[in-house]
Amino acid sequence: MATLELNGLTKTYGKTAAVSDISVDIADGEFFVILGPSGAGKTTTLKSIAGLVDIDAGSVRIGGVDMTQVEPYHRNVAMAFESYALYPQKTVSENLASPLKSGRTGKYSAAQRTERIEQVTSTLGINHLLQRFPRELSNGQRQRVALGRVLVRPADVYLLDEPLSHLDAKLRAAMRAELKQLGQMSNTTTVYVTHDYQEALALGDRIAVMREGELVQIGTPQEIWRRPADTFVGRALGQPEMNLLDGVVDAGDGGATFRLGDGTVELPVPAGVDVSRGDRVRVGLRPCDLSVAADGTAPGIRGRVLLAERLGRNVELTVSAGGEQIVVLVTSRAGVTEGSEVTVTVAPDDIHLFAATSTGSAGGGDTARLGGATAPSLEAHA
Repeated sequence: MATLELNGLTKTYGKTAAVSDISVDIADGEFFVILGPSGAGKTTTLKSIAGLVDIDAGSVRIGGVDMTQVEPYHRNVAMAFESYALYPQKTVSENLASPLKSGRTGKYSAAQRTERIEQVTSTLGINHLLQRFPRELSNGQRQRVALGRVLVRPADVYLLDEPLSHLDAKLRAAMRAELKQLGQMSNTTTVYVTHDYQEALALGDRIAVMREGELVQIGTPQEIWRRPADTFVGRALGQPEMNLLDGVVDAGDGGATFRLGDGTVELPVPAGVDVSRGDRVRVGLRPCDLSVAADGTAPGIRGRVLLAERLGRNVELTVSAGGEQIVVLVTSRAGVTEGSEVTVTVAPDDIHLFAATSTGSAGGGDTARLGGATAPSLEAHA
């Protein structure tokens, strides 16, 4: 176990900045998740920590020791790549034992190796596969073995690069629970990279949202979900994505009037947001935070259901209101059908206000949160 400190980490490839001036302190034993789309710089960040790429500027400190110029095999980190990277000629047992036989992290007797392998394979549910070769395994089983080969070796820091990306949805959900359990058991500092917001929310003690080589926001899952720093973060978490609508403030202390094309809707300004009459804003409404009343007479956003898509236990509604389309996620018991007149309601605490775009269009660039957005923090999670 060890702390991990990144200070001004920068890596460029030609004219492209893969990682740009990243600084963050990760506490001893913390499960830290980096969330972002493809090309955000997540994997480059992990490889920089591991020493697999030469950084252009900044430093990496593990356990208070500067590792910037230290060779990868002396950093005492263990990394799982997105690809399985298993030895095809070795059995599962031999693949798992290989990190313990290298001698780089100490010497282990046969009994100690067996004990470590048994502990990890039992947790991952692959202890019945020890004598099989990788070619005899399913993709899900190979992924578990690749993950087990990392976790079996004691290390100061685990680096996990989208280890569940090749699994189907059901298996990913099961593996998230197992990873959470493994993290609690090992209490080893872990940096986990993913593009899946559900993994980030389920696993992370803290989450760092990354975009184009930069950290946009760092916080606990609750902070990231409840107070996204900008519309990029707001849209990164949740499926369907957050609705973004144009609005104009009618009265700073009484409510906000949202001009939805050919009509207006009165909704309260969230507490702590300093706005004035006439200010243009972008209004963020998460589909899962919205409710519908089928009679269409309750106070709220009145509209008509254009589309109702059943998604298992939930139904995704597309509601036309004042010339805009609002996506609402409801349970199948709501009984709302296409063509129904409905009223969409939302609690004041679930309304997110962001700065308006220069063009005044909700389809424009990402804009910052109004009213105390959470900026990237350099403080370690206590």
